[in-house]
Amino acid sequence: MGKINSHPKLYPGDIVEYPRNKYFSHFGIYLRRKGRRSYVAHLTSRDADTKIPLFGRALRSEIKLDPLEVLGSKYKVSNMLDDTHSPRDFHSVVKPAIEDMMGREVTFDILFHNSEHQATLFRYGVKRSQQIELIYEHIMPAWKKLFQEKKL
Repeated sequence: MGKINSHPKLYPGDIVEYPRNKYFSHFGIYLRRKGRRSYVAHLTSRDADTKIPLFGRALRSEIKLDPLEVLGSKYKVSNMLDDTHSPRDFHSVVKPAIEDMMGREVTFDILFHNSEHQATLFRYGVKRSQQIELIYEHIMPAWKKLFQEKKL
């Protein structure tokens, strides 16, 4: 696995993970320190109407810049794909990609485009969500069995 640290020293381009519950986390990219505050770019719903996505989707989402601690007091660096994918250069690739996406409407989809997908896309140029892949590992065999038994 890549680097995971619960007492992180953050560097621009690091993936920051905010555990939400036993199964899911929210992810962002550490962008910079400005004065006494550190900032994270992350995929989030635009308004209260889409805070709880219908069928795992929120049509009105965007990349937003928020102070690190606003997203949660517990976080860790989770550059989970560093062992298999090279991180892209922060200043010439990641930062311009984030700036280009800021304010644009993005469809959030829990299975295909969540905050982890977006963070890995910025850092590595690859959309991956290990938390969703883990769910697939457990759900897909059960579904396969139901299909074979013609119960689904």
